[in-house]
Amino acid sequence: MHHIYHTQGIILGSRNFKEAGKYYHIFTRDLGLVYAEAEGVRKLASKLRYVLSDYSYVNLDLIQRKNIWRITNASKTNELEALPKDFLKLKIYGNISRLLIRLIPEQEKNTKLFEEVINGLSVLEQNDNIKELPNLEIVLVLRILHNLGYINGEEIFKELIHSPFEKELIGEIAKNKLEVIKEINKALRETQL
Repeated sequence: MHHIYHTQGIILGSRNFKEAGKYYHIFTRDLGLVYAEAEGVRKLASKLRYVLSDYSYVNLDLIQRKNIWRITNASKTNELEALPKDFLKLKIYGNISRLLIRLIPEQEKNTKLFEEVINGLSVLEQNDNIKELPNLEIVLVLRILHNLGYINGEEIFKELIHSPFEKELIGEIAKNKLEVIKEINKALRETQL
């Protein structure tokens, strides 16, 4: 008998396997980044078909089998549902997802980072100012890299890193935008991933 893990997660991406299955990269609250499968999910009769879509924030039931996790059940959280419907926001969400897949070690719990990402995506979802969206992405990437230890909390970044992630924070990036971008690019080069 396998233990069932109940957690929340963000589906960062997926790929098809066999006739009707899918593999998913999921950043979970309690397990970190997991690679999980769902068999038969692409069948029209599958109850998980519309729940397990890329960039969804979902409640999950997972079991671990040998080297892979298996999704046994999932339901919507009813949060972050508008993000995939807006092209510009979806593009940013996709960039963040690829960054997380690239940088987060598998099955290493990081609740603080999970909360940071959820808060950042919530601010992204609620922000309707198109001009602020690139700045929002920069702040979220900076905070992800800081959380993972790639950027320290230098004085010029202190407010961007440690303040609550709210819409008002996005305006602060303008003061040091070039410096922040330079630090992000340096950190990404140093990851060698």
